[in-house]
Amino acid sequence: MKAPSDLELWQRAGEGDRAAFGLLFDRHSRTVYNYCFRRTANWSVAEDLTSLVFLEGWRRRGEVQFVDGRVLPWLLGVATNLIRNRWRTARRQRAALARLAPAEPQADFAEDLLDRLADQEQMRRVLAHLRRLPRAMQDVLALCVWSELSYEEAAVALGIPVGTVRSRLSRARTRLAELERRSGHRAGVGQTASALTENGEP
Repeated sequence: MKAPSDLELWQRAGEGDRAAFGLLFDRHSRTVYNYCFRRTANWSVAEDLTSLVFLEGWRRRGEVQFVDGRVLPWLLGVATNLIRNRWRTARRQRAALARLAPAEPQADFAEDLLDRLADQEQMRRVLAHLRRLPRAMQDVLALCVWSELSYEEAAVALGIPVGTVRSRLSRARTRLAELERRSGHRAGVGQTASALTENGEP
């Protein structure tokens, strides 16, 4: 029996079928989770964001867009917006803390434990490199290379024309290759993306 499409499940969920929404979650939560991890380099934050993506997605269900019956591109667009908001909040918090008198240093065993996780550390190093790109380029690179969306799907996720996706991705690849050459790392865009994919699995 052919599995129902995302569109069919979404319509059933809108009619009150909770199991249908559960199937959508099971179908796409892993991809959303990996995408959030690759953008934040933090497992626990990625888990929180994944839950928020589906909650926010359902709250905004009247705005949903499908690409060939698939809802994943739109969900990744919701994830991108939530990540942007989290970055803005983090910047404001850091600015507020910087204005306070420095506190006495205390041991942070939880942070020490996180620092020992090799996958998170590798992701942080890669993201530090990628964040030298403009945010718009990061978004397109993350969706098209890491999450393997088509140009059309990425356009839906970001709410921009397909041509803009193509040009941003091309510029992102070129800029990233330049940054790698200047830093002395010879990994290349494709290998960098492969490394992220391998370490993005929970």
